[in-house]
Amino acid sequence: MDSTALLIAASLNAGTVLAIASLGLLINEKAGIVNLGAEGMMLCAALAGFATVVNTGSPLLGFAAGMLVGALLAAIFGVLVIWLNTNQYATGLALTLFGGGFSAFAGTSYVQAKLNTTPATPIPVLSEIPFLGAALFRHHPMVYVCMALVAGLIWFLWRTRAGLVLRSVGESPESAHALGYPVRRIRFLAVIAGGALCGLAGAYVSTAYTPLWVEGMIAGKGWIALALTTFATWRPARVLMGAYLFGFVTMLQFHLQGMGVNVPSQFLTMMPYLATIVVLVLISRNPTWIRINMPASIGKPFYPGS
Repeated sequence: MDSTALLIAASLNAGTVLAIASLGLLINEKAGIVNLGAEGMMLCAALAGFATVVNTGSPLLGFAAGMLVGALLAAIFGVLVIWLNTNQYATGLALTLFGGGFSAFAGTSYVQAKLNTTPATPIPVLSEIPFLGAALFRHHPMVYVCMALVAGLIWFLWRTRAGLVLRSVGESPESAHALGYPVRRIRFLAVIAGGALCGLAGAYVSTAYTPLWVEGMIAGKGWIALALTTFATWRPARVLMGAYLFGFVTMLQFHLQGMGVNVPSQFLTMMPYLATIVVLVLISRNPTWIRINMPASIGKPFYPGS
């Protein structure tokens, strides 16, 4: 296989993890909720998915378990920040710390467990196209599911009444409440949906992307996903493009090492996180542009009747 095609294929796989988690966080933030607990939810979901596949042999059940755990943790977060009005940022950080500690404790018995690698699913005819077939059409089904999620979310947010209501809750919860919409319930459902997608991303990491379990295996992907939503200015299509860009940066380190480029491995390892910082600095130079695209009530509590 051509090395460039291999790099593109690896970038798409790596970007899929970030894209699915970022789509979940985008749904949260469109409703006005910031969840900094993505890393913790993904870790717990990764463990749940891996343990389920080890015990049942079913990847589909593994994905379902990851989504369930992600949704459950998000529901706890939602109750705290939406009904009890705890600080969203502090609660999210607490969820991340809990997820990291709990997954490390509960996953000790699965460290040595192994899973069979899930084979790619070539698309008939298209997968035989020279170069493009190897780069674009021989992936795990979740890569294509991610693309479908992006298209579905675009349609939902800008082509359906429910999507309009969700965006209105994120822009002006007081106005939505005055029109009779249950703001807290809508936000709670958005938080659960976002948590389920973060859980799906975590389960994908441990059951397909790198089919094993080790402590801390999400390795900052939840934080990159959070940054990616801002980088993409809360647009699903831009989330996908940004995720593939970060996936490319992540995989470039292995590509360069394979080519024999004499660069310290520590520098190559930090490249994805360095890219995240650089992108955030660049987009922060124009706060007006961020303010125009950002949901107006993001991170702010809602008090009915205020």
